[in-house]
This record gives sequence, structure tokens and C-alpha cells, in this order.
Amino acid sequence: MQFSVDNMTCGHCVRAITAALQDLDAHAKVDVDLLSGRVQAEGSFTSADAVAAMEAAGYHATSEISSQAPSTSESCCGHCHT
Repeated sequence: MQFSVDNMTCGHCVRAITAALQDLDAHAKVDVDLLSGRVQAEGSFTSADAVAAMEAAGYHATSEISSQAPSTSESCCGHCHT
């Protein structure tokens, strides 16, 4: 899942966002990019739960929808990955 997060400027922000998401799933993988203002997270939580956790930590976050599966025309056989 990818998120756009406002006003992240320092290491404290990285730690706060990471802690908020790892409170949802202790084994979550969290990558915070301060320059782009984006957070990439993988864990056993929903996008809505992640946004709520970051909001509770004091950061305005929005989910960025991205398709992980290639379209049918991009698949190796043209029939899978729909």
C-alpha cells in the first residue's frame, strides 16, 4: 500500500509513522520517504486502518491506489492477471 502523507520533515516523523503502522502489525514493513512525502507499507491491516493510525499520530495521510497486477495485455499469455 502506498500513502501520501503531509508534513513529514525529520527522523521523528519517520519513527512516529513507523510506530503507528507497526502498532497495527508488529511485523509490518514500512518505508518512509521524506522527500516525496510518501509511505510504502506492507502488513496485515487495511488501507483505511493505516490512514486512521497515521492520522491518530498527527499526520494527514491519504491512500494512493495502485494496481499491483499487470493488465491482461501485459501478462505473458494474455489470459491471467485480471
